[in-house]
Amino acid sequence: MGLEENAPPFMLGTVEGLLGWARSGSLWPATFGLACCAIEMMGTGTPRFDIARIGMEVFRGSPRQADLMIVAGRVSNKMAPIVRQVYDQMPEPRWVLAMGVCASSGGMFNNYAIVPGVDHIVPVDIYLPGCPPRPEMLLNALLELHTQIQNTPLGANRREIAAAAEAAALAATPTSEMTGLLR
Repeated sequence: MGLEENAPPFMLGTVEGLLGWARSGSLWPATFGLACCAIEMMGTGTPRFDIARIGMEVFRGSPRQADLMIVAGRVSNKMAPIVRQVYDQMPEPRWVLAMGVCASSGGMFNNYAIVPGVDHIVPVDIYLPGCPPRPEMLLNALLELHTQIQNTPLGANRREIAAAAEAAALAATPTSEMTGLLR
């Protein structure tokens, strides 16, 4: 880009708003359908739910053409390096949506073969609960992601901010180890 690094700070308010709006309206998701949540994700692309109205009708098959990874379903230990490789191949800026309880926290699979949440592998921006979540829930999560993208700061240090956010997300307590009110 280069524009936001060279612009005076007083101009970044309008540039941030314009670029945030443009980025949020042109997301290209890379699908990573691993289980039953992928069926609901595919249902979101049908005319009944029409994901095209928020500018995301093209699901990309190549990670180099996508900026949003939707991890739909459980991630096995065998599949974890591939998930990370696809994430690393995506261009910056990139976002991750963990769709379903299996992608968020390992789900009902409490065994050695399933990763207890995709947040062990990649930093997650939006967690979408449910088993499986309905297409309406996915649309709502995508609209929440649009809000996050529109409020992402720009400037000369945006790469450092993104690297610090990724390091904080990977160092945070995984959702599988968090305790709630019932424990």
